[in-house]
Amino acid sequence: MSSAAVRMSSKVIRPTLNNLGRQQASKILLRSFTRSTVPQASVTASLSNGLNKVSAALGLSSSASAFQIPDSQKKTLVIVGSGWGSTGVLQNIDASKYNIVLVSQRDFFLFTPLLPSTPVGTVEHRSIIEPVHNIIKKQGGKIKFYEAEATAVNTTDKTVSIKSVNLAKPQEFDIKYDYLVMGVGAQVTTFGIPGVAEHAYFLKELEDSKKLRARITSVIEEAQFITDAAARKKLLNFVVVGGGPTGVEFAAELQDFINEDLSKTYPELAKEIKVSLVEALPNVLNMFGKQNIKYTQDTFRDIKIDLLTKTMVKNVTADKIDAVRVLDNGEKEAFSIEYGTLVWATGNAVRPLTKSIMASVEAQKEARRGLIVNDFLAVEGTQDMWALGDCSATKYAPTAQVALQEGKYLASVFSQLGQVNALEVELKNLEASLKTENDTEKISGLKGEIESKTRTLEKNKLVTPFEYNHQGAMAYIGNERAVFDLALYAKKIYPLSGRTAFVIWMGAYNAMCITARTKTLVAFDWLKTRTFGRDITRE
Repeated sequence: MSSAAVRMSSKVIRPTLNNLGRQQASKILLRSFTRSTVPQASVTASLSNGLNKVSAALGLSSSASAFQIPDSQKKTLVIVGSGWGSTGVLQNIDASKYNIVLVSQRDFFLFTPLLPSTPVGTVEHRSIIEPVHNIIKKQGGKIKFYEAEATAVNTTDKTVSIKSVNLAKPQEFDIKYDYLVMGVGAQVTTFGIPGVAEHAYFLKELEDSKKLRARITSVIEEAQFITDAAARKKLLNFVVVGGGPTGVEFAAELQDFINEDLSKTYPELAKEIKVSLVEALPNVLNMFGKQNIKYTQDTFRDIKIDLLTKTMVKNVTADKIDAVRVLDNGEKEAFSIEYGTLVWATGNAVRPLTKSIMASVEAQKEARRGLIVNDFLAVEGTQDMWALGDCSATKYAPTAQVALQEGKYLASVFSQLGQVNALEVELKNLEASLKTENDTEKISGLKGEIESKTRTLEKNKLVTPFEYNHQGAMAYIGNERAVFDLALYAKKIYPLSGRTAFVIWMGAYNAMCITARTKTLVAFDWLKTRTFGRDITRE
């Protein structure tokens, strides 16, 4: 038996297991997840009685509404969220083994790595979304979907309260779960800085990108009517706050749009537009190696993006940013930036649902960044609950790469657990048959079958902890250039940059698109942009 393997438990893994060595953990025998039986369908009676009515009210597609009243012989798995982690579970799980219920406020998966490309039209919005119903269809319609907000989780009664988001008369009810996966992600934080929430544009969700595209178009149109030099200068100053991948890639895309498209339509106007990137740390892309950081900063200077590092935003008004920068001698200097458009691309905060769970579970009281999970992604202090992606607090960076691998891992765990559930039902039936059987030969056969299935059951109860396989980090930095910290053998990082890295960046992001549909749409958008230029007309 692998030293990293432990047996599945009804509480997944006790909190104390984190303090044990892997050799010790492998020897611990814990109760099976499936010792307790579910006497009825795993959805509450009120939901079961009105399921078809609510399904019709929600306007579900044929693939979703084909889901029947839950099978009482199967456990109910509720997945909250439709981001990278949840989609990783949905695409890879054996859906035939569970009553699967998906709850999400949006009816699509969003390919977030290419979101910075959409405000300027390099890639279109609809090209980076995949309808949830397409994912359900590929699972044979075995997943029930509610376009709803999960408003509360009762870890004692094991229920999720949901509220529909797109109905004139909202529907509210509880779903009872046997297993729960939390994949609700995170929301933008403003760090309590006055004025950010009121005046900044964000780049977290699809609607954020649409608003930002409309703003860019409005700025170009408005500038045609302004003759005052100072007013034009302020209007045409775009300030991006956040030197991580999102901020860097959006600043690069915006500068590409100015240099490659706007310069051909409004050459004089293009010369006046200024893009500034503000970062509190000494460097942008701080998670990259020194070589690629330097290459990025040199490239930004070459393509005329103004870099303001070691600069902290203190206050924001409708047209001015108050900031403090650290000078080379260590002294601090206060200054202001007049701007026309502020894009806030930094910081994650826990969502209200995550925060409510953290407050209600004793083992989560000290949590700050998200739900504390163990090596098996099980939420500490709860029973039969897992968390992945940005709503969990782990030692890994909050990236799509991490969340997707976590989702695939949990899919394999649940597929394995489904086999455990099925074997326990079979054993229960065999043991019942054995008690009533009088034929000696048949009794011997039943005992042999029970012994064989028991051995198989014990093997299937073994589960290994999640191990993240870092494959590197990449970012687009403008002018058909990218940086790529490639992770190869022995976890050694090999830096790549320039046009070669850009080609790899395109290939990697296209490969990461979760369906052939989105792969095709994104590839055609890139071809269209290269051939005809970007289009940011109002939608």
